[in-house]
Amino acid sequence: MIACHCRICRSTDPRDKRLRVSALIENGKDNILIDTSADFRQQMLSQQVTHLEAILYTHKHYDHIAGFDDLRAFQFLNKKSPLCYATLETTDYIRKTFDYAFGAAIQSGGGLPKIPFRVIDEKPFKACGLEVIPIPLMHGLMPILGFRIGGFAYLTDCSAIPEASFPLLEGLDTLILDGLRFKPHSTHFTIEEAIANAERIAPRVTYLTHMNHDVLHEETELALPAHVRLGFDGLSFELEGICQ
Repeated sequence: MIACHCRICRSTDPRDKRLRVSALIENGKDNILIDTSADFRQQMLSQQVTHLEAILYTHKHYDHIAGFDDLRAFQFLNKKSPLCYATLETTDYIRKTFDYAFGAAIQSGGGLPKIPFRVIDEKPFKACGLEVIPIPLMHGLMPILGFRIGGFAYLTDCSAIPEASFPLLEGLDTLILDGLRFKPHSTHFTIEEAIANAERIAPRVTYLTHMNHDVLHEETELALPAHVRLGFDGLSFELEGICQ
């Protein structure tokens, strides 16, 4: 955290050096990204990502869309832009926030993002040949989406999982779940709440994400159930149950 000198911010454990939240799914020759975070450029460079075919947006908050402008690098180098999937609300917000990319610019300068969007709702859809099941979530008072692909589900920035969403999460192998900190928060699960929801969903393994600087990685992991781990930058694993 900027200007902070707490023990987590001073930690020498690289797992305590956290960029903003996103996830990359590699499926053969296709790459699917979940959210263009505020650290999108750094993440793409550090992970040596050379192409993106699709982007799934969970919601419109700036830390999840801020990297949108840098998508133009892929269109310049690959002559192809990734297809973005988002709700109508998120699509409209991105169009408003980056209006210059959607007709408002009076000159192109160094180039503008030309990124196509496909509006989604709560119905399953196909992205790069994979079935994607939107998972309705609540982020405080805001309805947002998580996503399930095969035996994998990604649920970030949530403070509640609606009852109707639990059947959509049955039989998971791997779950990524919001777990901000230990103290209560109005728009995010605490770590204790995340563990309780992971117990109910019962995947083989759960990785908590979106932790803030109240969470020391090594210390916290020692206190977690064996099937619940903390995510960290660069974490990768094979996904089970994904079929084209």
